[in-house]
Amino acid sequence: MASLPGMPAPLASVIEHLSAMPGIGPKTAMRLAISMLEKNRHDVVSLAQSLHHLHEQMTFCERCGCFAEKHRCMICDAPSRNHALICVVEQAVDVLMLERMQTFRGNYHVLHGRLSPIDGMGVEQLRLKSLDARIEAGEVQELILATSATVDGEATAHFIARRYAAVDALKVSRIARGVPEGGELEYLDEYTLSRALDQRVTWD
Repeated sequence: MASLPGMPAPLASVIEHLSAMPGIGPKTAMRLAISMLEKNRHDVVSLAQSLHHLHEQMTFCERCGCFAEKHRCMICDAPSRNHALICVVEQAVDVLMLERMQTFRGNYHVLHGRLSPIDGMGVEQLRLKSLDARIEAGEVQELILATSATVDGEATAHFIARRYAAVDALKVSRIARGVPEGGELEYLDEYTLSRALDQRVTWD
């Protein structure tokens, strides 16, 4: 797609870079590149500068592993958050998704992956030592395991639960799996229905 006859090299280069991004195919990349070409120069330069400074201005929180502009993220520095409650997630983007609810007032810990021997992700590749340190500090009362509902995600959750099972006064919980709000049973897979039944709650 990037080497279509008559396509100028600068445009082909932009398309090639864009198509290397997750979820962007060659056709979408070409539409985006042409859209940038049609925009005014100021907007395109502003975008280019943002991309140029992205790695210089962004990092990961040294405490929880989430996106941060400095050494610590805004969530870890917020005095209103409950530091005794930690939600464990796989990726930093998961924090952004959970924060959309605006109901969870605890803190987070980002593993930056999940156990997956096929992908070369073992215990040493996950941010578990920093989680050990937070728990050993004695302020954590509950870990909420919010890893994905995949085989690897479940394996990661089970491993973490076993890792801290002997820690006194530490509660380890797992986010619920089951029927989504407004979901029709006929459209759900067997695994989701099974988890919904297993994690049923008493009717209030």
